[in-house]
Amino acid sequence: MRNGEQQTAVATRQESGLFDPALFVNRELSWMDFNQRVLEEALERDAHPLLERVKFVSIFSSNLDEFFMIRVAGLDDQCAAGVIERTVDGLTPQETLDRIRQRVLAQLQQRNDCFFQEICPQLERQGIEFVSCQLLEERQQALLRRHFRDEIYPVLTPLAFDTGHPFPFMSNLSLNLAIELEDEETRTVRFARVKVPGTLPRILRLDDIDGLKFGDDTVRLVWMENFIEYNLDQLFPKMRILQCHPFRIIRDADIEIEEDEAGDLLESIEQGIRSRRYGKVVRLDITPDMPLSVRKLLVQNLEVYERNVYEIGGVLGLSSVMELLRIDRPGLKDEPFVPHCPQEGATGAAGMFALMQSGDLLLHHPYDSFAPVEELIWQAARDPEVLSIKQTLYRVGSNSPVVKALMFAVEQGKQVAVLVELKARFDEENNIVWARALEDVGAHVVYGLPGLKTHAKLTQIVRREQGRLCHYLHLGTGNYNPATAKVYTDYSYFTTNRALADDVSELFNSLTGYSKNRRYQSLIVSPVNTRQWIMSMIERESGWQQREGSGHIILKMNALVDEEVIRALYRASCDGVRIDLLVRGICCLKPGIPGVSDNISVSSIIGRFLEHSRVYYFGNGGRGELFLGSADFMPRNLDKRVETIFPVVDRRLVDSVRADLELMLSDNRKSWQMQPDGSYARRREGRPVNSQKLFMRQSSKRKKHHKTKVNGI
Repeated sequence: MRNGEQQTAVATRQESGLFDPALFVNRELSWMDFNQRVLEEALERDAHPLLERVKFVSIFSSNLDEFFMIRVAGLDDQCAAGVIERTVDGLTPQETLDRIRQRVLAQLQQRNDCFFQEICPQLERQGIEFVSCQLLEERQQALLRRHFRDEIYPVLTPLAFDTGHPFPFMSNLSLNLAIELEDEETRTVRFARVKVPGTLPRILRLDDIDGLKFGDDTVRLVWMENFIEYNLDQLFPKMRILQCHPFRIIRDADIEIEEDEAGDLLESIEQGIRSRRYGKVVRLDITPDMPLSVRKLLVQNLEVYERNVYEIGGVLGLSSVMELLRIDRPGLKDEPFVPHCPQEGATGAAGMFALMQSGDLLLHHPYDSFAPVEELIWQAARDPEVLSIKQTLYRVGSNSPVVKALMFAVEQGKQVAVLVELKARFDEENNIVWARALEDVGAHVVYGLPGLKTHAKLTQIVRREQGRLCHYLHLGTGNYNPATAKVYTDYSYFTTNRALADDVSELFNSLTGYSKNRRYQSLIVSPVNTRQWIMSMIERESGWQQREGSGHIILKMNALVDEEVIRALYRASCDGVRIDLLVRGICCLKPGIPGVSDNISVSSIIGRFLEHSRVYYFGNGGRGELFLGSADFMPRNLDKRVETIFPVVDRRLVDSVRADLELMLSDNRKSWQMQPDGSYARRREGRPVNSQKLFMRQSSKRKKHHKTKVNGI
């Protein structure tokens, strides 16, 4: 065999080896590892103030609920359909479900031990305690019973279950009481269900009740389900309460829309939202002391398997403990953080426009304020020289100043075109409200392309200046949501770059009209060219490595799942390219495997802020190229969504983001390092580096310096 043929044969064997399931982490189990890291923020005693630990208990719990509503529901469907195909990691749907159940049970035990055995006793020492109604004084109990009669009783609807009453419907995420009663006259045993309404606070604060005083500063709390149970005799007079047990259900909440058949996408989404209430039950939470007879009744009538039943000690549904953060105890929370606002001092109707004309601007939220983004859109709405505003909206929140600015712009005679993504999961209702409001004032509203979610974050403003049209762009890695911009890390890029502006114009034409443009000068667009661009950039770094030994890639994202991209990164590692990955959540690639990924590192930062920015840095032989965008490396982001990735060409800004990345890669306090077997370990070596704290400190310094400069001191 000739030398060339030998090399080809070796390369073929190496390539086939990259299909080994042992090189890949199961997507669902990787997500569970991520949620475990969230839980660890609550478990670590000195990591956060006490009520912030409560916050992480809540986030972990709500994350897990959504995981069951979407991912576990899908796996359950596959099992029911008899799917036995193995995913890239070698597991069947049933094997994945079995491992999920095992891990969930362990995690829920950890969570409950943390909350009830550690956090609650510490809260009690700080004057915040859960109490039992039965242990209060007689006068206090009388006031509680009166409060129940006046404020709670009218909201409750007890539902019987017998031959004359069908088994009651139970909505998604509902917390319920299963009650066995005995008729005092006939001695007949009955079954009833009482739902704990979501319209009531889950945690009742006793000092908020009229007339109920305790004479100290202690905050006394009661779980609403316990309060209802304490007053069941008011709901069921002349009945003896035999037993009462809480239970909670989670339903399949994934909306399936056949867009080719949907005549009206907005109406179809509305119907899908309503159908979430009726999806099949994928998890039934009960307490260990629920008797077998009640358990069987629920399992049979909710049509679930035993694998869907989860015994959880203590209180069910701990996502609601977020309510505890409303308690006014600043010493038990993070210190308030006020971000730097670079647009301060940019006054006048053309303030943001003048600032952008002086050069590209890059903001790093939440360390830099989101206010300049809002101000740009408001200035465009007010400015008589602005002719048009085009924007994509994915998640904007329930009280959106951005949408209000767009509506005002329409009223001022501007041409306003807005792409509102109705399929943004769990934000559909908000987006429908805003879409209709925009349509009502006369904005051009479109809902995206059939079969594709529009996830790109784009704003284009066209303004007449000195007889010519000027284009102002805002391109981001995060949503136009000022609330999440305070807790999500993202980048905002303001530019007047004409090549980018032309590309954005072409993209909007594709989104709102029938343009089929597939060529862009600077913009990378999914599903048009993102996958090809990624592969070519990785291959280019392999070329630099082979020529100069300088191949280097730094990628920051929320998830790395795509098989083709992972194999390309493995090949680049085999070529010697240094690859540093900052992946907050799911990562299906395994680093540090000899001969495959020994040049790859994977870190995940979990801290006060949610790491959300997507950054793509390529060494390019010593003259690094930086790109920002909205796309994670998942099949859906590359092939089934409208995403944008854009270059940052100003060397000052490139160097700034590169420094941000280096700081995050050096984090050894909030960073977890992925091991070759796919597990994660905390980094603790060397001098302490907490990247988020350092970013906040840098922001405070910029704020102080900027204030001094503006005031002319």
